[in-house]
Amino acid sequence: MIKLLGSRGASAVMGLFMLATASGAASAPTAATVTSAVQAGAVDTSAAPLGRSATVTLGNGQSIQATAAQSASAPVTTAAALTQLPFALAQSLPLSAMVALNSAGAELDEQAHCIAVAVYHEARGESLEGQLAVARVIMNRTASAKYPDSWCKVVKQPWQFSFVNPRTGRYPAVNQRSEAWTKAQAITRIATANAAPILSDDVLWYHADYVAPSWGRRLTFVEKIGTHIFYRA
Repeated sequence: MIKLLGSRGASAVMGLFMLATASGAASAPTAATVTSAVQAGAVDTSAAPLGRSATVTLGNGQSIQATAAQSASAPVTTAAALTQLPFALAQSLPLSAMVALNSAGAELDEQAHCIAVAVYHEARGESLEGQLAVARVIMNRTASAKYPDSWCKVVKQPWQFSFVNPRTGRYPAVNQRSEAWTKAQAITRIATANAAPILSDDVLWYHADYVAPSWGRRLTFVEKIGTHIFYRA
């Protein structure tokens, strides 16, 4: 799980929120205001050097440049802080910007690591939306009464994910220096923070479009994202 804002960041965000909503007539926060408020409380001094950046377009048409850490001691702005901003502003962030903002951050715990591994093996060739959807299905299964009660147990459940050995629960290693692994971790941070909606909570199944399993005919089609087709009961 990614860490949420500390007291310093909460104070900065609350000030921005009050500025945006006071008297119901205040104008949208400026790019400078958003940047300073987020940077005030959303820093991760353990960030690995990635040198990534993204331009974030706000709801009022202004843009800010979000840059990941250039060195281990440089701060990185995370999407967790941005999701604490007023709803309309948070919703204006594109997923690509959120991924760039979360490309460095706190190390994933054991359960979140299982989701990242699944995203890497199941969907690293998919769009960011497709990767996020796979993460969401794992979380949905865990929250339902139909599947095991932890993210790792869901991922390792026999005969559910093709990259997992159904007899041992083991899976191939990931290339931890690859861009695909960096994205998988960022997607996991976003998914576990519920920072970007992608599928409803009742979507528990998916398969690739080049296969046609019989169970798919018993379910309700929801959406096709990339090469994956998603279903609910």
